[in-house]
Amino acid sequence: MALYNFKKITVVPSAKDFIDLTLSKTQRKTPTVIHKHYQIHRIRHFYMRKVKYTQQNYHDRLTQILTDFPKLDDIHPFYADLMNVLYDKDHYKLALGQINIAKNLIDNVAKDYVRLMKYGDSLYRCKQLKRAALGRMCTIIKRQKQSLEYLEQVRQHLSRLPTIDPNTRTLLLCGYPNVGKSSFINKVTRADVEVQPYAFTTKSLFVGHMDYKYLRWQVVDTPGILDHPLEDRNTIEMQAITALAHLRAAVLYVMDVSEQCGHSLEEQVELFRNIKPLFANKPLIIVANKCDVKRIAELPEESQKIFETFEAEGFSVIETSTLTEEGVIQVKTEACDRLLAHRVDTKMKGNKVNEVLNRLHLAMPTKRDNKERLPFIPEGAAGRKKRMEVDTPRRKLERDLELEMGDDYVLDLQKYWDLMNSSEKYDKIPEIWEGHNILDYIDPDIMRKLEELEKEEELREAAGEYDSEPESEDEEMMEIRQLAQQIREKKKLKILQSKEKDTRGPRMPRTAKKASIERRKVLEKEMTDLGLDMTNKDDAHYVRRSRSVTRKRKRDESETPKSVARSRSSSRTPRDVSGLRDEKMVKKVKIMAKKAQKKMNRMGRKGESDRHIFDLKPKHLLAGKRKSGKTQRR
Repeated sequence: MALYNFKKITVVPSAKDFIDLTLSKTQRKTPTVIHKHYQIHRIRHFYMRKVKYTQQNYHDRLTQILTDFPKLDDIHPFYADLMNVLYDKDHYKLALGQINIAKNLIDNVAKDYVRLMKYGDSLYRCKQLKRAALGRMCTIIKRQKQSLEYLEQVRQHLSRLPTIDPNTRTLLLCGYPNVGKSSFINKVTRADVEVQPYAFTTKSLFVGHMDYKYLRWQVVDTPGILDHPLEDRNTIEMQAITALAHLRAAVLYVMDVSEQCGHSLEEQVELFRNIKPLFANKPLIIVANKCDVKRIAELPEESQKIFETFEAEGFSVIETSTLTEEGVIQVKTEACDRLLAHRVDTKMKGNKVNEVLNRLHLAMPTKRDNKERLPFIPEGAAGRKKRMEVDTPRRKLERDLELEMGDDYVLDLQKYWDLMNSSEKYDKIPEIWEGHNILDYIDPDIMRKLEELEKEEELREAAGEYDSEPESEDEEMMEIRQLAQQIREKKKLKILQSKEKDTRGPRMPRTAKKASIERRKVLEKEMTDLGLDMTNKDDAHYVRRSRSVTRKRKRDESETPKSVARSRSSSRTPRDVSGLRDEKMVKKVKIMAKKAQKKMNRMGRKGESDRHIFDLKPKHLLAGKRKSGKTQRR
């Protein structure tokens, strides 16, 4: 967890905005009108309230600024030095001090003017005192214009600083510019630091995070350092020096073996010697980078002796290449292991360990005697184990196959399928066929049923059930068949004739047509020609239908109804049910009618053009106490 969160510092407004915000808030939050009947003590209180409210607003906002900004004496030395490098400690303290003085001055001004206002003997005098108090407060804030602007710039820069926890496990990269520090942090963490082929691409501290041994580690990338005295180093270099001085970390000193960074090996070694005091009490690894261009073995003997000297002094030298990623993981692993061991050693040397060890007691059991006591196995368990042992070889399980084959093992369950034809085990079975699930139609007894069906068919064929006897048909049956064929042909002709008719001409209503006696005669003649007996057909269905068109059906005389319920005619069905098959269809029709009506209902709502009386009896005219005067307006 981060120790400090500079992103939560409140925005510092400019002097003009500060004054506008406070005065507008005073205007909004306090009373604004003095009536002529107010007594003098009430007028004094009215203006005192405005002065006190303005003072309280200024006081709260300035206190918030002073509280939010970190105090250099209270924070970690790393952040204190970093802020000194970036913002100048003296300027920072001076700005906060001026803000504090302004806050006290505003408090004193308000106090003095409130005391004076107690002796104000008129509205004018109280008002002038209020104006003078607010004016002096605003003047004090105007004088803090530069301090407020400086603190706002500091706040913006602090909020952009990376969140570095000085006490957690840290790897720190340092070295000359352009030796490959940013490339290394990009490889081992999730950071995305800009990498360019020129010096000082990295101008500030960058942090990346990684996991190793289930722990969270932070890797800090520092700007490049040049080899010159401390006084001559600029702000960018001083950030790296501050990190080296104050962070408890494993230091990775990155060197460019190929000398593509523009600095020779001797210069890089000289820089190492100069900043070596900053590496005290820290694990150190020398990273010989860019081994894909040139390795240590390819260097001249003098250069190779440099690295041999490092190893003789106890520093480990590891060749890496951030391009091919050779040696990167090795550096990461060794640095992390060394730092963990170093942190444990440091804690063991401290006083806290002794305090904890005094509270712990490890109990070790002592031997009673030198007699050896073997584990006891009951006879029943031993006998059961013997009975389970058989001479027949044990079947190989899938687990045994997996252990035997290792990475080549693939679980195959199809080889256990019990099929009649073993060659069909690995056939592809479609799950869906023509939109149907195959498994819904699989019958396990289908083959047995098929065999029974085939046997039954064989028996039927043997019995001669399917043998046809054309001679068995008598003459009457032959006549019927012939007549049926003629009727079918006649029906086809009728259909063709009806298609050829002009259906687009004017249509007469069925009730207005003449009685279809002629059509009846034509129909009877045609059917007689075909061989049907058409005599005595007065009660036939086609005759009754033609009569109902021309005249109403004559009701039969019915008996007098015996009850009131039966007196109504039950022959006619209700209109909303007529033509419907059953209750289900009736319900469906009602739903359809309701849906069809929805659009009409929606379109039939009240619109803006419709006349609307908003309030029939307005309360302000018809309620409350009546005043003297006319009531015509009601």
